[in-house]
Amino acid sequence: MNDNILVAVIMGSKSDWDVMRYAAETLTEFGVANECRVLSAHRTPDALDAYMQDASKRGCEVFIGAAGGAAHLAGVMASRTIKPVLGVPMASALQGLDSLLSMVQMPAGIPVGTLAVGKAGAVNAALLAIAILALTRPELAVKLTAFRKKQADKILAEMLP
Repeated sequence: MNDNILVAVIMGSKSDWDVMRYAAETLTEFGVANECRVLSAHRTPDALDAYMQDASKRGCEVFIGAAGGAAHLAGVMASRTIKPVLGVPMASALQGLDSLLSMVQMPAGIPVGTLAVGKAGAVNAALLAIAILALTRPELAVKLTAFRKKQADKILAEMLP
């Protein structure tokens, strides 16, 4: 395990890696130390609790939780820390609607910032984590500003037939 992680990416199943690797890749592209794990809120609750405590002690500042169906990994993670938890719903039997609703309808008191279902949500969770970290890290603010400018320049350079 990396001793200097800033963002932990936790998914409920190894099958979620096909999508969540985009979060890890985005964080790595920005130079943000991250760590990815498979832990289940329902099948490995003690291991999840231990990991949340350990990651916080090692300096983790933002957590990303991904799960499908009605499993609510991100909500359980948020109940174990006061640090930001970002949820990424995974596609499921109901095209991810069940996953999305289980995250966005959190009762008041323990918030989970919820992103889109699937790849877009994974990338945006990483970008939101970077924006949170950039509040106290000017070098990340510079990188994030450059990233957004590159996106804008690409759109402005597109020509229609």
